[in-house]
Amino acid sequence: MNATMMTVNPFGENMYILWDETTHEAVIVDPGMMRDEEREMITKFIADQHLNVTHVLLTHLHLDHVCSARWLADQTGADVCACALDAQLGRDLPEQVAQFHLKINSDPLIIDRNLADGDTLMLGEETIQVLHVPGHSPGGLAFYLPQSSLLIAGDTIFNGSVGRTDLMGGDMAQLINSIREKILPLPDETVIASGHGPTTTVADEKRCNPFL
Repeated sequence: MNATMMTVNPFGENMYILWDETTHEAVIVDPGMMRDEEREMITKFIADQHLNVTHVLLTHLHLDHVCSARWLADQTGADVCACALDAQLGRDLPEQVAQFHLKINSDPLIIDRNLADGDTLMLGEETIQVLHVPGHSPGGLAFYLPQSSLLIAGDTIFNGSVGRTDLMGGDMAQLINSIREKILPLPDETVIASGHGPTTTVADEKRCNPFL
């Protein structure tokens, strides 16, 4: 399984492209592109790698992670997959954009496929396990690929930090509980690929994260 990270938009959001080298099936996690140049970058990457994008996976529905989710789904024929507990955030996407005074067009985002804790998706021969990790948002998800020792964590946990909980639906106690119950029990060598900033590992966060 191949994984590529691209950092986009003024918020420095990390978008992830995961694909199977044999089948060229791909999923794209958190497409937050806000500029035409960023959209052109991902379009070129998909074409150059001959990818068949089957799913757009969303860790949560804050605007910096989902601004191009529907656009990308329309371009590729993929479905938009997220947790229903964040559905209102998607419907309120234009209000989120207005709150940050961004000069971008954004329609309400409707989820095509609801994902819940314990669901699995297949990417070639790789299993993607869905973990519900509320706290940063009610419907926060993380995507765990055990064969690749990789966790796409969204804004739940960062290198040396955790997600903010002062936005609508945020809850610090819930966030810490999600991390302790769903992320820290993963193997120590698991790479944590977060929604912003550099990667880390479960072992490093157990040892050094001051919030834990």
